[in-house]
Amino acid sequence: MLHLDFNSISESILGPKWQKLFNTHWPAYRAWFQSKGAATNPDLHTSVAQLRHYMPEMMPTYERMCELAGHDPIAARFLTGWQPPAYISGCSQVVTQNPPQLVRNYDYHPNLSEGTLLHSAWNGKAVMATGDCLWGVVDGINADGLVASLTFGGRKVVGKGFGIPFILRYVLEFCSTVDEAVAALQRVPSHMAYNIMLLDKSGAHKMLQIAPDQAVVVTDALVSTNHQHKVDWPEHAQFSKTVERERYLLEMLATANLEAEDMAQTFLHPPLYARRFNEGFGTIYTAVYRPAEGYLELRWPGKTLRQSFDGFQEGITTVHYSESVQAIPVPATQMGTPAAATPAYVPTETDEYWTQYGQAWATGDPTVMAKNVAQSILSATGKADDAQLAKLLELFTSETKKRGQIPWEMLADLWDEPVAS
Repeated sequence: MLHLDFNSISESILGPKWQKLFNTHWPAYRAWFQSKGAATNPDLHTSVAQLRHYMPEMMPTYERMCELAGHDPIAARFLTGWQPPAYISGCSQVVTQNPPQLVRNYDYHPNLSEGTLLHSAWNGKAVMATGDCLWGVVDGINADGLVASLTFGGRKVVGKGFGIPFILRYVLEFCSTVDEAVAALQRVPSHMAYNIMLLDKSGAHKMLQIAPDQAVVVTDALVSTNHQHKVDWPEHAQFSKTVERERYLLEMLATANLEAEDMAQTFLHPPLYARRFNEGFGTIYTAVYRPAEGYLELRWPGKTLRQSFDGFQEGITTVHYSESVQAIPVPATQMGTPAAATPAYVPTETDEYWTQYGQAWATGDPTVMAKNVAQSILSATGKADDAQLAKLLELFTSETKKRGQIPWEMLADLWDEPVAS
């Protein structure tokens, strides 16, 4: 059974706690970063110049991080956030009102997730956010009541720009309202396509569709999954069920007398909650943001972690993930009932179901498991029959045999090479 330790960390000013976080995760990030040749392409000088140009307010923070990282030039290049290798995740998100609330599922593989919930005030504004890439944000809230969250936009285009987690960090560090966040997101380029949901404590919201090859599209949409306006990547859409998830959320919003808690609970059930972890598409957590009340919750079946600006508690929350369980969907016709009526997940015999993946995991044979993971990714990209990627699959499996464990950083090589825009 897979598991992930979520580490809740509170450190207002960059110091020893962030340095420990860096020392823990940097070896894996470095291997991934170097595997795609990103350490020197573009070079450090160019990358720092782009950070200074687009996000000058972040420079003191960046310089302090480089100091804590021991002035490692590869780390310095990575920490600029400029032009990282391509990466994708799943995710669904929705905004509701009365009270203002943003709910999202983060869908990925636990072994590729940082598992960090960081409470900080690096530039004077308190921020609580789930982390990625050591200082990036996949979703978070600041003390002014601004919430920002991302979903992958479902397009293969890769251009010149910053990794989106770095941009969202900038937004939460220096913006207070949705309007300010929109302006920042229109100005700072993203290297890939994403849907960004914004909500503030007044209830104002926007959903932005951003991509490196087109102007930012600002909408009033309340829902986003993994496509932009229309499906651009059919194979990924079929794999991730992005259209089906979007349709389900829109139907939920149309339900009469829908309560905020009802919406939050439905994210813990299919079709929104996914358990395809061996295919890189399992729900790592459900996040519930209440900006007017100043708190967030990370939820899992049978477990909730609540954090607030006034009462943030450090500690480890260990989460276990099952490949196959008896899930209990919640029909839209029942969502008008109190949230307490939603059955809680109870472990069943199917938790240890002996699928091919489960057999590989239980017997300690990472080679079979690695092949399953790689094959799933190739199928999702629509390149399962591509000769070049078939060679990468062979290399991936061979490297697994040598190490005795899956070389997760090599998953980057199963992705199409970036195309300059």
